[in-house]
Amino acid sequence: MNKEQIIGRLPRIAATANRTQPGRTLKVRGDHDLNQGMGAPAKLRHASVLVPLVEREGGMTIIFTQRTAHLAAHAGQISFPGGGMEQADRDAVATALRETQEEIGLEPERVEVAGRLDTYVTRTGFEITPVVGFIRPPFILNPDPFEVAEVFEVPLEFFLRPGAAKKETRQFQGTQRYFYVFPYEDRYIWGATAGMLVNLVDVLNG
Repeated sequence: MNKEQIIGRLPRIAATANRTQPGRTLKVRGDHDLNQGMGAPAKLRHASVLVPLVEREGGMTIIFTQRTAHLAAHAGQISFPGGGMEQADRDAVATALRETQEEIGLEPERVEVAGRLDTYVTRTGFEITPVVGFIRPPFILNPDPFEVAEVFEVPLEFFLRPGAAKKETRQFQGTQRYFYVFPYEDRYIWGATAGMLVNLVDVLNG
């Protein structure tokens, strides 16, 4: 799938209303999608992540981070660069670009913002806006060693394969919980990141 095809299928950022383009309505996805009865927390904190698509000669890839093991939240998990909105951030795009620069050292001017995915609500109290952007090599990354143990890329084509997304289950606080997983080589992408990837696949597959 090329850049023009991806741009053509992504909802645009500009609209603030729920409907972004004719025929395209943003949804609210989240941990509750696979778990009936799991409601969203009463108080949500706004956050944004960048879904960074790298324009490699051999095909698009997606940048991920592996969080360090000592962090208080989501330690060791694989995620997109991003975080909570701050008062100085003018919008969700600004949050995603600022957090990406802070976490992996990617300069905002290196990112061509293309669109967004559905809002994603987590059981931990975040309302996340996934911002999709293109990055053209060469670029230099400088990960924050406190937050980021590793930065790596996975081919976009892998996620678009039929059956790439798996559903798994686990006991959590005495309840059976279901979630999406993308096993890739020795990586285990799950949780909110996997949920947003499922949304990306839905959008790109039309």
